[in-house]
Formats: sequence, structure tokens, C-alpha cells
Amino acid sequence: KSLHRADNRGKSTSVRCSVFSEAENANLEGSSCIKEEQFVRFFRETWPYFRAHRDGTFVVIISGESVDSPYLDPILMDISLLHGLGIKFVLVPGTHVQIDKLLAERGTEPKYVGRYRITDSDSLQAAMDAAGRIRIMIEAKLSPGPSLCNIRRHGDNSRWHDVGVSVASGNFLAAKRRGVVEGIDYGATGEVKKIDVARIRERLDKDYIVILSNLGYSSSGEVLNCNTYEVATACALALEAEKLICIVDGPILDECGRLIRFLTLQDADTLIRKRAKQSEIAANYVQAVGEEDLNCIAHSDSNGSVLSQLNGNGFSDNYAAKFQNGVGFESGNALWSGEQGFAIGGQERLSRLNGYLSELAAAAFVCRGGVQRVHLLDGTIGGVLLLELFQRDGVGTMVASDLYEGTRMARVTDIPGIKQIVQPLEESGALVRRTDEELLKALDSFVVVEREGQIIACAALFPFFKEKCGEVAAIAVSPECRGQGQGDKLLDYMEKKASSMGLEMLFLLTTRTADWFVRRGFSECSIKCIPEEKRKKINLSRGSKYYMKKLQPDMSGIVIDRVA
Repeated sequence: KSLHRADNRGKSTSVRCSVFSEAENANLEGSSCIKEEQFVRFFRETWPYFRAHRDGTFVVIISGESVDSPYLDPILMDISLLHGLGIKFVLVPGTHVQIDKLLAERGTEPKYVGRYRITDSDSLQAAMDAAGRIRIMIEAKLSPGPSLCNIRRHGDNSRWHDVGVSVASGNFLAAKRRGVVEGIDYGATGEVKKIDVARIRERLDKDYIVILSNLGYSSSGEVLNCNTYEVATACALALEAEKLICIVDGPILDECGRLIRFLTLQDADTLIRKRAKQSEIAANYVQAVGEEDLNCIAHSDSNGSVLSQLNGNGFSDNYAAKFQNGVGFESGNALWSGEQGFAIGGQERLSRLNGYLSELAAAAFVCRGGVQRVHLLDGTIGGVLLLELFQRDGVGTMVASDLYEGTRMARVTDIPGIKQIVQPLEESGALVRRTDEELLKALDSFVVVEREGQIIACAALFPFFKEKCGEVAAIAVSPECRGQGQGDKLLDYMEKKASSMGLEMLFLLTTRTADWFVRRGFSECSIKCIPEEKRKKINLSRGSKYYMKKLQPDMSGIVIDRVA
């Protein structure tokens, strides 16, 4: 009996284990399926970003605080990953933290006046030591390349055993002494004279990551200690980089402690100017860009809202990059640092009394010069570069010079321009014909894009608040401006405007342009999905197709009403 009970217990235990194992397997399989679905969805969602960023040139400032932190390793790992996806990087590492530490170890106090360090012989030696150590450390951290342990099942490949990333550095920065300013001798402190664009481009095109030191070289063979931000901003302008990315040691917050996700150039400029009396760096920004150039950035409608940037560039001719022929200034245009880059630093930045206003001023400066996007990122966030570059809303602060440039609500005086754009499309049957009276009645729903006094694109948004949806209609772009992304810009503007109105869906009727809208997230639907009020007005003889799109929650921080 004892043996029988033991046998029964064994069977019972065996059955229980079998049941538990099946349930556990089911949970594991379910979890695995969810992970696989998430993985596939992630790759599909990031595909547009891969295409958008590939072959782009990004200048990245890694602040001295970030260089001196445990966060540097994951930052460089992600830079290596992004480089493998085809992004061209110029890294400008900060050195001031390391210089100050070396001086303290050697019994010397660092000296700053305004934005600049006074570089005596001890400081210059510390600057050279710090720059060399940081360069070697970054080269070492970029060398391993990706892990091989999980990819061997795909077969052997000689490329696996190559050095992770090829890195290039050199005497790409020509500098001049800052000299004696207001009776203060800055010693071996330098100012940017020119960036050797041709040689940097040559390295980037050969698939190198370029490390640009803040140490410049004079025409007489001296080593000069330049301001990191002045070097980086000058480099971004000279290379005509798609992005300047500043990795700092904290987030950019508003007065309520909330993350500032987005600022137009106009918004950033206004914010900096308001602080000019409290901040020397803000005052330097105002002095550098001038009051008169502010009028060229944007103009206002009767409500004072910002409407457009000058000529669609977001900067005036006075502040286009001054670097010519890929090597520096053109002959006879020997302008110095105020026209090339923007220096920030000194005690104001070190104390953070004005938060990250210094970095914001540098961002606005390069946006004025033609760099379309500047990202200010908190380097303490794991994977911050990936989260910022491969998500719609990102996790940092973006300053943009050209977003929705020239986009505004239509006025009565715009009717001739709107008719000129839509008339050919009406004649081809792509758009519904509207009489002058119908257009005037619907004018409050129309948005236009204006460039140099001409209407180049238009669209309309008709809200149906009861159903929490809106109709997108009459999207039209003038023939000479097609292929420049104006239609995408208008649709994106309409989506954000709809979200700001509390709408959750967009719908449209089309006969000729279904493919364009499907590629932008719209799906075909039945006429029953259209609000009843709209269905009563549809001309069924046109045979239109119906499409809808669910709007995603907008966390970008872009406020449409300020531009509308």
C-alpha cells in the first residue's frame, strides 16, 4: 500500500507538473508572440525615419558633463548604430570639465571672463591633455562594433571582423588668437577662423566618423584653445548640416517644470531676448543677430501671430553661412567669430543660473544660419538619440527654422491665389468645383502657404464636432512647387490643427489621389463612416472613394494656433 500511494502521488505530481508546464508554455508563447508583433511594428514604424536620416550630416556636441559621465558609453554605442544606418556624424566633445579637473589636480584655478576661458600656459597644457585623452577614449569606445553572438546563425561574413567604426580627426580647424579685449589678455584662447569643409566631407564620404577637437591651429603654427560651442555651431553652418544635436546633462524645462518639446525659431528668439538683461549670453545673442534681422524672420497677422519665415529659409541673407568653396571665408570677407559660430560658456553656463538658456541661444543662432533642426537632448536618458530620431514626438527639445513656414489661415485677399491653384485640378475632375460665393463662405476653413507674397499651396479642414472628426479637402499645390513636400506639410499641419480642436479622425473624398493618401496612413472606408451631415451633400455621380485616418495623440508640443 505504501508503494501504491507513493506511485499515486508520483502520478498525481506528474499530472500537476504537466498541467503547469502546458500553462507556462502557453504564457511563454503568448509573450513571445506579443514581443514579435512589437518588434515587427517597431521596424515598420521606423522605416520612414531610416529613409529620412540616411546620408544626412549631423553635427553632435557632447557636453563636457556628458563626456565625464557614465552615460557616454551608451551615447557612443547609439552613434555607432546610427552610423551603420548611413548617418554621417561629426562629433564635437566638450572639454571644459576635464580641463578644470586637471587644473585643480595641478593646483591651478580656472579663469573665465564672460563666455571665454583665459588660456595661460597651464590651461593650454591641460586643454591639450584633455582633448587628447577624450579623442583616444572616444576612438576606443567606437572600435568594438556590434555584438556578434546573436548573428552567427545567418552565416559567416568577413565584415563581422572589421573594426567597429573608422574614426578620423585632424587639423580641420583654423583659428586666430582672441587677443586682448577690453584690456584683458585671453592668452592662447582662440576664435574660429575657418572650417576645412572639403577635408571633413572627404572623410565623411569615406564612411568615417569625424571627431572635431576644440583645439585650433593658427597660421603661425600655434595651438589655440577654442570654445566648443563656437566650433560646433561654425561647423554645422559650414557643412550645411541637416541637424545640430546638443547632448547635455538635463532636460529643457519651462517655468512649470515641464519639458519644452518644440520651439519655432521665432519662439526661441523671443524667449532669449526677454532674458537679455539677466543673461550675458542672451545679450551676446541679441548683439550677434541684431534687432533688424528679427523682422526678417517672421511677419504677423492682425492678431500678432507668427506666419512665416523669410523666403522659406528661416534666415536672412545676412546670416547665411559665410563659408565658401568648402574651405572658409571667401576672399575679402575676413569676418571673425561673431559671424561664424556662437560661443557659450564661462561662469554663467557653469552655474546654470539661467538653466539651459545658453544652449538655446546657440540653437537659435544656427537655425538663423540655415540649419533646419537643432535638438537639445538630455544625455542621462538611456537611448536618447534613438528615442528622439525615430519617434514622431521625440523626448528632447527641438528648435526648427522652417516648420510650416509661410502657413497661415486664408484671407479674402487670398481668393484669387487659391482659385489659380485649384482651377486646373477642378477642370481635371480631381477637385470639386467651388463658385466664388462657395469659396468665400468656406474661407474660414482654408489654410494657405505663402511664399514671397504668392500663394503656393492651400487646403481646407471642415470639422464635425459631434462625430469628433474632420474632412480634409482641396489640398492643392502650385505646379512649380510640387515635389518639395508642400502637400505633406499641409496635411501634417491639418492633422495637428484637428488634434488641437479635439478631433479624433480625419476623412476625405477623392477620385484621383487615393494612392497619395493611402501612403500617408489613410484607409478606405464605406460611405456609412462619413458623418450624416456630410453624406447629404455628397454628389454620388462623381463616384468618389472614401478614406479615413485615426489621429494619434500629439505630444510634439507644436502649437498650431500660434501659426494659424
